[in-house]
Amino acid sequence: MLKWEYALLVRRRQAATTDIGWEVVFIWYGPDGSMVDVTPYGDTALAHLNRAGDQGWELVAMSEDPSLPGNNELHRYHLKRPKTVAPQPRQRMRAGGRTARRTISG
Repeated sequence: MLKWEYALLVRRRQAATTDIGWEVVFIWYGPDGSMVDVTPYGDTALAHLNRAGDQGWELVAMSEDPSLPGNNELHRYHLKRPKTVAPQPRQRMRAGGRTARRTISG
């Protein structure tokens, strides 16, 4: 049965820590629970989505949080990809109930 893993890309516009005013930040929430600032990998959502697509991720939904006041923006890009399954260990073949006997004659 095909299983999926999910990730989330969040685009947030927030007040900058420097004098430039506003900055756009991209955070990647991976299926393993990791949270990574991926802002250095691109300055647009399309750049990040194309990069994720190259890694096998498929965009399944997008949502925006309209409750944030002022110039803040928050966009969530929901992604999924087939989960890689480790191959099952191969079982050894057994002789079907027969016991091999070796006789030594001298």
